[in-house]
Amino acid sequence: MTKSVLLCDCLGSQSVDGKAIEKATGLACSRVHSALCTREIDLAAKAMAEGEVIIACGQEMQRFSELAADLGCSPPDCVDIRDRAGWSDHDGTTPKMAALLAMSRVAVSPARTMDVESEGSCLIIGGGDCAFQAADRLAGSLAVTVLLTEPCDIPPIRAYEVASGRIRSATGSLGHFVLTLDAVRQLEPGGRGAPALGEARDGAETRCDVVLDLSGNAPLFPAWRKRDGYLRADPGDPAAVASAVFEAAQHQGTFEKTVHVRMEEHLCAHSRAGKTGCTRCLDNCPTGAITPAGDHVSVDPLICAGCGACSSLCPSGAINYDAPPVGDVLRQVRVLAETYGKAGGTAPRLLVHDAEHGLPMIALAARFGRGLPADVLPLEVAALTGFGHAEILAAVAMGFVSVDVLAGPRTERPVLEREIELARAMGADGRIRLLDLNDPDALSDALYDQPRQAPASAPILPMGSRRQIARLAARTLLSDATEPVALPDGAPYGAVVVDTDACTLCLSCASLCPSGALLDNPDKPQLRFQEDACLQCGLCATICPERAITLVPRFDPSDAALTQKVMHEEEPFECIECGKPFGVRSTIEKIMDKLAGKHPMFMETDAGRLMQMCDDCRVRAHYHGTSNPMQLGERPRPRTTDDYLSKRRDH
Repeated sequence: MTKSVLLCDCLGSQSVDGKAIEKATGLACSRVHSALCTREIDLAAKAMAEGEVIIACGQEMQRFSELAADLGCSPPDCVDIRDRAGWSDHDGTTPKMAALLAMSRVAVSPARTMDVESEGSCLIIGGGDCAFQAADRLAGSLAVTVLLTEPCDIPPIRAYEVASGRIRSATGSLGHFVLTLDAVRQLEPGGRGAPALGEARDGAETRCDVVLDLSGNAPLFPAWRKRDGYLRADPGDPAAVASAVFEAAQHQGTFEKTVHVRMEEHLCAHSRAGKTGCTRCLDNCPTGAITPAGDHVSVDPLICAGCGACSSLCPSGAINYDAPPVGDVLRQVRVLAETYGKAGGTAPRLLVHDAEHGLPMIALAARFGRGLPADVLPLEVAALTGFGHAEILAAVAMGFVSVDVLAGPRTERPVLEREIELARAMGADGRIRLLDLNDPDALSDALYDQPRQAPASAPILPMGSRRQIARLAARTLLSDATEPVALPDGAPYGAVVVDTDACTLCLSCASLCPSGALLDNPDKPQLRFQEDACLQCGLCATICPERAITLVPRFDPSDAALTQKVMHEEEPFECIECGKPFGVRSTIEKIMDKLAGKHPMFMETDAGRLMQMCDDCRVRAHYHGTSNPMQLGERPRPRTTDDYLSKRRDH
């Protein structure tokens, strides 16, 4: 069913052109109302009762949802075109309003989820009155254990368990914490006087669902704010402690955990044959959710916080952000650019932001400042670090003249800065900025003061995997380049240089190359290379016994990157028995020179000849040779009926 749009100018504070929006989006638009959430709310109720609608108001989403519940119908889609478009010092915001409404109609795949159960066992880490007061508040709703980190007087209570110890290690997340403790002393239940602790022992293990850390020491986990079920507060800040205690009380029951990434193990280039290759995701995961698992890596969905860094950095596409998928985000970008152009807009700019920091900044800038310029189209993403070089390049190649990324206080900047540097090197130089701002007015100033630019190229249609889209966009943006462009160290694109003097064509590199960038030739000793397939994982350089391979990060926009290039080749050695080519002539001759007539196993002439034979001839020579351990002499003649009859006649 086609939805209609209810428009409102919010008490006349913005200009809305319904006919232009309807023409650009194809959505049926109502007349422009002025107070749809108050005086004219009966009109909204009537429209919702008659069918599905889109209300062009983000501020009063809760009010309209409650109204829909009273009417017994599904809640309407609410799209903000006021803070993000209408409230601006620029005129001509209609194209952006149309683009935002059209983008809201892009179907986004629902995120996968898994159930996490917490039975309410809570470990409070700390000492003194702070830990015991927190335990007193939580004992009525959770099963509490206090782990003392410093000596103190223990109150004579039995509402919760008390122990002391030193934490050796901690793993897990909400519902699955496991802590290993040393010097553990448990409370002695008997005796007169103040409660006492028993004998110390090492290597104890405890499991719990929630950890409330009031010790004031270093956090137990990296990026601890992203670890579900781990709550931490400064014991000297009563307000922070009270907030953490209140939050801990809510961590009991069954919760939905979003599965942020999708793993395709067969594409992973982490290792082969016990040799380590790509470690980009392992080196940059802030929570430690990614661990080696043989030839590939494994992502723990319970620990993964969905920052998206692994998806941006993965060269092979083995890890893909899935909440929402990258393809859905790129479709939103494409619809924004196309609809903006259909509505008469030119040279749009893209502002990428998150919900936690970016949305409040935009709302405050619109309400109290100049708002966003009319040509700046905001795009909210679930993970800023998941918007990597591929998405940046695709946005520029789809018609946006520039891309600004508004970082938040908790954004993983090293990964984002690395992806922006890579995008600049691959054709987006001068068109991408990282805005590290906390002042709404400063955000407006940075956007209004940016020089106007022309589109980098004719818009492309992004298709294929994330890597294919990045290559397509970069080739479009670097269409004038005549030579490969250098990329930063660690880039997932590049070439290999082979030292032909050192290379023996053992082809171990080709046999282990996870992407098929290095190939052999079954007809002759030859090592070939296809640059567009190279992941720069480093496995070839690691496995090469001669250290003859060097990685060169670069991007070749020409068709030469799509062809196979011969890196090294030699003449094959011909079998001395049948003449069949096999092996490498220089290698066979080198082995003969070192072993034949010198090594004890090759002192005999026949043994030396074996090295000059192909596989088939070598087997035949072994079989007919005198040293064959399976040699049993000539095969006996089969016995016939005449043999049996002649034997009978003789007797």
